Amino acid sequence: MLHRLRSLSPIDAVAGVVALAALAGVIWSPKLSNAVAKATGAVKPVQVSVDVHRLYSADPEQLLNSAREEAGLNIVIRNQPAGRVTLVSVDDLTNPLTAVQPDGSVVLADAPSTALPRHARFVMEAQAEIKPSGVVIGGTKLKVGVPVELEGRLYRLNGVVSGVMPL
Repeated sequence: MLHRLRSLSPIDAVAGVVALAALAGVIWSPKLSNAVAKATGAVKPVQVSVDVHRLYSADPEQLLNSAREEAGLNIVIRNQPAGRVTLVSVDDLTNPLTAVQPDGSVVLADAPSTALPRHARFVMEAQAEIKPSGVVIGGTKLKVGVPVELEGRLYRLNGVVSGVMPL
């Protein structure tokens, strides 16, 4: 036995370390831990709302309708891809223009799409782990105030989480 250990070269030792590191990466990978969480029932549906402010677009209505039709989008939380979520609704939060008239009455009018940026709320449903420290989607904690990116076929928008609610 001792004679066999002497015949191993340093390259064999490096190959063994690389193989162990690869095995450890497979065991502790986020996809595997997500699969284990799903199998054990630790993953539950949650509803997440993301507010996108200053939505600049040549045709904001077309952009919002395109997002509604797509019905799913990719979410990136703190620059970490967290997977695909189902889009429940997209609401336009743009405030109407308000003008006070000389007689004291208030007149409301829709803002022209080219004059002001739009604001929108994306409401999504995702599968997440519910932990005592909060909701975890794709291995990343998600709380109100966390910056996220929403990516669809025709858009990539930066927003902020405005609500997280387990279903």
